[in-house]
Amino acid sequence: MNIEELNQAIAEEFEIEVSAITPDANLKETLELDSLSLLDLVSVVSNVTGCKVKGTDVSHIASFADLYAYIEQCS
Repeated sequence: MNIEELNQAIAEEFEIEVSAITPDANLKETLELDSLSLLDLVSVVSNVTGCKVKGTDVSHIASFADLYAYIEQCS
C-alpha cells in the first residue's frame, strides 16, 4: 500500500490539505465524516488499495493509523 497515494486521494475527495492527514489524527473529525461521507471514504479506500472496508469494521477505525493497519491486514 502506498500511504502517500491514499492520503492524496482522501485529501482530494474531502477537499482538505494532505498535511491534515497524520497517523494520530481522528478520522471522523479531520474529514468531518457523516454517514454519507463515510461511504465516500470506503469507496476511496477500495479504489486506491483494493481493500473493501466492512461496515461492521468502520466503527473500530478511529484514526488514520487504524485505517492504515486495517488496510495492511486486507493485503
